[in-house]
Amino acid sequence: MTDKSNSNELAEDRTDLAEDRTDWAEDRTIMANERTFAGWMRTGLATVGIGLGFNALFEKLEPSWAPKAIATLFIAIGIFIFWAAQRNGCAVQSRLDAHEASPLKPTNLKLIAAAMAFASLCLAVGIWAIDLPD
Repeated sequence: MTDKSNSNELAEDRTDLAEDRTDWAEDRTIMANERTFAGWMRTGLATVGIGLGFNALFEKLEPSWAPKAIATLFIAIGIFIFWAAQRNGCAVQSRLDAHEASPLKPTNLKLIAAAMAFASLCLAVGIWAIDLPD
């Protein structure tokens, strides 16, 4: 009877440890998702920066709309990256349960991406508004 009791306790301990390891792995995945989201946001900002830099370097190019159009294309790509980052980040978070980690809420991911997209859109409008005839 004692051997069977010890055997059951050992099995329960192993099950508890396995569940703990699974919970920790899920928390690590949540944190990795946030780092991935941040990486995509940096990529989007870099793309917007490339567009602004291109416009600044080649603003005297003729026809005058060409550098603006190329810069706007890069900014549009950046906006798409922001959208894709929040979409994928929210999708991963919806499949996971936090145990010890405190993840960002999906609403915050969406707000961050929306703010970056709105600011980028404002930059694109600003590029086209510069040097408009009165």
